[in-house]
Amino acid sequence: MKLDVHAHYLPELYRDALRAAGHDQPDGFPYVPEWSAAEHVQVMDRLEIATSYLSVSSPGVLGDADLARAVNEEGRRAVVDHPGRFGLLASLPLPDVDAAMAEIAHAGERLDADGFVLLTNVDGTYVGDASFTPVLRELDRRRARVLLHPTSPACWERTSLGRPRPMLEFLFDTTRAIVDLLLDGTIAALPDLELIVPHAGAVLPMVADRIQAFASLLAPDVDVLGDLGRLHYDLAGYAVPRQLDALLTLAPRDHLHYGSDYPFTPEPVVSAAAQRIDFHAELGANTERLFSRGRP
Repeated sequence: MKLDVHAHYLPELYRDALRAAGHDQPDGFPYVPEWSAAEHVQVMDRLEIATSYLSVSSPGVLGDADLARAVNEEGRRAVVDHPGRFGLLASLPLPDVDAAMAEIAHAGERLDADGFVLLTNVDGTYVGDASFTPVLRELDRRRARVLLHPTSPACWERTSLGRPRPMLEFLFDTTRAIVDLLLDGTIAALPDLELIVPHAGAVLPMVADRIQAFASLLAPDVDVLGDLGRLHYDLAGYAVPRQLDALLTLAPRDHLHYGSDYPFTPEPVVSAAAQRIDFHAELGANTERLFSRGRP
């Protein structure tokens, strides 16, 4: 049975908020998926997933503290109503740092969240920006598990060429965000933050050596390959047969985790992708260790 670190939930109040804000086709995705906890459990049973750690996908909670609180409460309700089947990665209402700090405390202490989810950028401000440093330091202090989730870059109108941003832009934005965190020394400065990089590391495995070479000029004190090697990586999407081989030159096997990306990835596609991976028991053991330390 699999443990899924990259699974999404869209309660009705969140779907309504997306449509009201003009996100009826989020990031170029053709529609806002329907979702219910009960149906998600049925899908998990068919896909042999024991537990899914629920998070909100892009475009996140739109910087709205009330929406973040409501969505996190809905996530907690799913956890309580389906014991053992769900965990919660709580959302934070960035760029409002004060509200985000309050939500970290509420989610960690009142909702028993298993971790948190952060977008690669919020309205063009990347997660490594100095203005977000208090949030990252607090997550590090709590030894939190954090799923970094991609979103559309600020320039997507010119770079996506009219195609859905999850196809390419999400991978490049993940890479851009991680490289920024690397070169400004943030990853090295937050040794207790357990950061999960999605989609088998995005483009990082292919460009890591190039980034290391540039780092010798831009940030000579940064150990790019060492820092990348201590991060965690989920395998959501089609990591096999090509991307996984590259990732394994960068990250140890015990830092890899299963991810479905359901419901944005339809069940038949999730099933086909999972069948390409032949070490699910190992991935599950990795995830069990990662989440066994208790609440952040």
